[in-house]
Amino acid sequence: MIDCHVHLAALRTEENGCYISPRILRSPIFKFLAWKHNLNAQDAAWSNQKYVDDLLAELRKAKYVDKAVLLGMDGVYDTNGKLDLKSTEFLIANDYVLNIARSYPNEFLPGVSINPQRRDAIEELERCTEAGAALVKVLPNSQGFDPGNRQYIPFYRKLAQLSIPLLSHVGYEFSLIGKDQSAGDPNKLRVPLEEGATVIAAHGCSNGLVAYEPYYRTLLGLVRRYVNFFADVSALTLPNRFGMLWRLQRHPEVHARLLFGTDYPLAVFHWPCWGRIGLRDFRTIIRTNNRFDRKYLILKALGVGFRSVDQLMTAS
Repeated sequence: MIDCHVHLAALRTEENGCYISPRILRSPIFKFLAWKHNLNAQDAAWSNQKYVDDLLAELRKAKYVDKAVLLGMDGVYDTNGKLDLKSTEFLIANDYVLNIARSYPNEFLPGVSINPQRRDAIEELERCTEAGAALVKVLPNSQGFDPGNRQYIPFYRKLAQLSIPLLSHVGYEFSLIGKDQSAGDPNKLRVPLEEGATVIAAHGCSNGLVAYEPYYRTLLGLVRRYVNFFADVSALTLPNRFGMLWRLQRHPEVHARLLFGTDYPLAVFHWPCWGRIGLRDFRTIIRTNNRFDRKYLILKALGVGFRSVDQLMTAS
């Protein structure tokens, strides 16, 4: 099993090309991450390797998950397609993702990030594909672009031509700064789908606003209409997204389109299982500290089927 949704995080050094804004560095989620992994913001190189080492240690201990797709994060680009660093909150450079994945080929696959607004988007896609990229991740809410904008059709066609899946955030964005939350509407993904690109909607198309799930029917409709549409199950045990997990229980017909993912380093909560699974399974899940295994066991216990992203790549 491969986890298709694992975030790579890194502080800026002279050579890695990454960037975290002062606002993100002061945010509660970054402070929690630094505490959880015992990171030292004053020693960027050491902290970056510590994050990778912690991820490797947990992944190698997992019983059910063998590999992870490491996700990069592109920046915001202006109308001329140039990087707007002042508007960028978080940037994990593609070369950094590729280098880490190359250093640990038994555990990692590179999931690069390419904002289609950048003027060299197609060239960057070709370059990263040649370097071994497994997929392209975008977070339109924070990267400042509308995925439904038809000006990006040449980029989507190139994705289809190269058989590189597009993994796109869906719903509200809380971890980073959400500039335009409407960009998380999965209906906007119809444009790349119509161009033949394989699209993975993150977080099971959940909106991220607890019980309010306006994209529930959208998910069902996209599955029926597009054979190239998939969704990952990352983050669906979080308090603001578990409602979609419960809905997915009722639709086994879509399970073949669901891909395993955790949204590491975020936590995997067991309480969505309360009252819905047997006591033996519940005890096993509670005692499982490994986030990859806990997510696997929760999905199995709830009867939510899923696939590994490598099966999708083989099929494509």
